[in-house]
Amino acid sequence: MRRIFLVLLVVVVAIALARFFFRLPSLEGRSETLALAPDPETPLGKALLPLDAAHPGLTGIRPLWPGIEAYAARMVLARAAQQSIDARYYIWQRDGTGLPLLQEMRAAAERGVRVRLLVDDNGTPGLDAELAALNTLPGFEVRVFNPFTLRKPRALSYALDFPRINRRMHNKSFTVDGVATIVGGRNIGDIYFARDAEVQYSDFDVLATGAVVPQVAEDFDAYWNSASAYPQDLLVTAPADLSAFDTALAETRARPGAEAYARAVSDSSLVQSLLANTLALEWVPVTLLSDDPRKALGEAPAGSLVATALAPLVGRARQSIDVISAYFVPGLQGTERLAYAARQGLRVRVLTNSLEATDVLPVHAAYGKYRAPLLASGVEIHELRRNPGTEAERKALGLIGSSGASLHAKVFAIDRTAVFVGSFNFDPRSVWLNCEMGFWIESPSLAAAISDALDRGAASTAWQVGLAPDGTLTWTGQDGTPTGEEPGTGAIKRAMLALLAWLPVEWMM
Repeated sequence: MRRIFLVLLVVVVAIALARFFFRLPSLEGRSETLALAPDPETPLGKALLPLDAAHPGLTGIRPLWPGIEAYAARMVLARAAQQSIDARYYIWQRDGTGLPLLQEMRAAAERGVRVRLLVDDNGTPGLDAELAALNTLPGFEVRVFNPFTLRKPRALSYALDFPRINRRMHNKSFTVDGVATIVGGRNIGDIYFARDAEVQYSDFDVLATGAVVPQVAEDFDAYWNSASAYPQDLLVTAPADLSAFDTALAETRARPGAEAYARAVSDSSLVQSLLANTLALEWVPVTLLSDDPRKALGEAPAGSLVATALAPLVGRARQSIDVISAYFVPGLQGTERLAYAARQGLRVRVLTNSLEATDVLPVHAAYGKYRAPLLASGVEIHELRRNPGTEAERKALGLIGSSGASLHAKVFAIDRTAVFVGSFNFDPRSVWLNCEMGFWIESPSLAAAISDALDRGAASTAWQVGLAPDGTLTWTGQDGTPTGEEPGTGAIKRAMLALLAWLPVEWMM
């Protein structure tokens, strides 16, 4: 017993010393900057500000379903930028889409555009050197949200300050010249933009202009100037020049398929149509929902969370609730709300990842506990298959050319009249730990499109989970024959799921 006590004492002392010697730097002297007012003389300003004035109080939206279109939208907006680019992301990968987009932002900075890039430190482990180099450019400033105190290996920082490190900035937005923004579920990386040949994420973004853009700009400023945003040069020593970045970029562009993908991006007519006022936009009421950045420190004021705002909005449903969530862990309260809606006669449907499609096994274990009570109340559950049907069916999910799929979108639609699109998953991590954001869009056409996509695609791209008379679960595919064995399982994986479901870690999922 004494030996155990001494070991614990040594561990506690070691952690205390490490926390003392590896502290976060002081933010004293850090400058505060704000979004630039839109300039009506920039090409985007000339094209979009008159449209905004013609639709007071409304937002023009364009859904971005296919991954390559969503990437092209970011690339060509960056090329069109003349005044500012404000971007923030949870993950930014060092790959065939991440590096070229950074290069496009670098080119913008070199022609005088002010670039502000805010990245979460958990999602950029391989980009320290590249971001530090870009941060030395005039007009290109990088800040890191909620940084790890140890750069290598970062995971050790969890032992030093777990309560803080466990909270992340999951937000995603890309705003150009203060007049156009992209918000949704996608991070930056090949897997999100149909660039990865093996596995792709089915995801969803919205391009927006009009009344909601100033809300996004103000929200970005709140995060940029928050107590969790650290200038990159306080954390990483910058390299002497950009030669390493240039080498990495050249290697990326030399990879198989890179030229064809770049050509497809260049062929996008989205921004040209935007500048020519020929791009079809739907003008509707849109509200930004975003967590107070103090959530990252566990200090968000009551009532300032996305979950708090979403609950009454979803509670308005009188006919249907459609939930598309990559990570779906409703908990007791969420399960009861969805079950109550189903018992009241609403059609409640959920599309999430199957075991074979998920990339986070503990989340699936936590979610599995709620399937039976949801199904018993009348909620429909569909789980995306790893290989979702024909090319046409994959195309409907934005999975062109993919041999494997995983759901990453976070979308809720009610009554075929309104939609939430953003970074918020239906899980405890999104509710309590991660900073999240998204758009509440009052668009019957978009809500109907999402519901119709579920109508058409659920049977061909997903397993329908059912409840047998004896209370066990079944999975039914296209052939209509139910099976009692969960697709993608074996004895070892079933044992792992049982163990993970037993562990008291659902609050982190």
